[in-house]
Amino acid sequence: MDIKTYISDNENRFLDELFSLIRIPSISAFAENKSDMIACAQRWQTLLLEAGAERVEILQTKGNPIVFAEKIIDKSAKTALVYGHYDVMPVEPLNEWKTPPFEPQVVDNHIFARGADDDKGQSFIQVKAFEYLVKTAQLPCNVKFIFEGEEEIGSPSLEEFCENNKELLKADLILVSDTSMLGADLPSLTNGLRGLAYWQIEVTGANRDLHSGHFGGAVANPINELCKILAQVVDNEGKITVPHFYDKVVPLSAEERTMIAQVPFDLEKYKQAIDIQEVTGEVGYSTLERNSCRPSFDVCGIWGGFTGEGSKTVIPSKAFAKVSCRLVADQNHEEISRLFCDYIYSIAPKSVKINVLSMHGGEAYLCPTNHFAYRAAEIGFEKAFGKKPLSVRRGGSIPIIATFEKVLNIKTILMGFGLESDAIHSPNENFNLDIFRKGIEAVVEFYKNL
Repeated sequence: MDIKTYISDNENRFLDELFSLIRIPSISAFAENKSDMIACAQRWQTLLLEAGAERVEILQTKGNPIVFAEKIIDKSAKTALVYGHYDVMPVEPLNEWKTPPFEPQVVDNHIFARGADDDKGQSFIQVKAFEYLVKTAQLPCNVKFIFEGEEEIGSPSLEEFCENNKELLKADLILVSDTSMLGADLPSLTNGLRGLAYWQIEVTGANRDLHSGHFGGAVANPINELCKILAQVVDNEGKITVPHFYDKVVPLSAEERTMIAQVPFDLEKYKQAIDIQEVTGEVGYSTLERNSCRPSFDVCGIWGGFTGEGSKTVIPSKAFAKVSCRLVADQNHEEISRLFCDYIYSIAPKSVKINVLSMHGGEAYLCPTNHFAYRAAEIGFEKAFGKKPLSVRRGGSIPIIATFEKVLNIKTILMGFGLESDAIHSPNENFNLDIFRKGIEAVVEFYKNL
């Protein structure tokens, strides 16, 4: 039986099983959903056993449990480790959902529900491709699964779990479906992700809020000084001014720039979609290069002083900002954090006190496009979607991917099937059923060509 027939014959069952996962509100951000996290892990345990895994365990961590499964066909064969996550984002604002977020419905050939794409739907693609290969005796390699319940809150327990279970997780490659394609008719493989460093800056002036008439012009205003400091972090050419910030940045090759230039991109539509007059960024790079392959600095939030209704003429005692840098290959987020903190302290005026708190971060990731598993994924996409996928870097971050390489010394293949229109993390998250079917086909072909 070929894969298309298998999908067609079993699609109603597939959807029933997927919906049983989606109905569990496994929101890792909320303590009150702890029982739902356990229930979702248990449901995955049952589905993995039914799909053909020989060993399935729910393993405890300091946080939510991890589901581990495996099928070993030959200890000398290659081993693929499939990673996914069963936790989902909160659903607010509820009033913007057209259908209840945990009552999945198929509307216009799309599954609408929280988790339909991210990441229950995409993880389900992996499990159903595995099921087909097991049931038809075509599985060519060993397969392990690791599904965690804390990805949406930064995977705080996963690195320690990997450190303590290196033998259990030993594999030749990691396969992840938690990224997106350029379009439904434009398949693409993500070969790079940016890293992240995040800080909170606190600026303190006087020991209390002051009357701006009595003290204005004589005492430093923390909000004014914070704005001056932040304005110095990026120069007029879009370069980050932190000393040694670019020392380890891997430059874009001519081949990569050529590939990026092949990505269909309409700058005018891009600007219209977000209602801006002009793009900006580092001089010498295109918009697609800036938002995926080059580092960036952003103020994510800034506050202080009086912001209520009416007016209050004060010089605030304190001002705060949350800021972040997106990082690229070979930039270490801990090193960048030290450099950034040193720089902010060095440019701060003596008229205020500065405290820079490093909050969290993660490394960038880059997978060579000549990796054997990357080539197999290319073939899988081409056979399922009818055209060779473009290789693209993405501007977002999945810190655990770099952690896998650091701790387990394994490269990850990012074989994602999401679309921008899937609205992940937003109201009305959805997943295209045609993409769902093709995704299963692509993963089957990946294994056959591994």
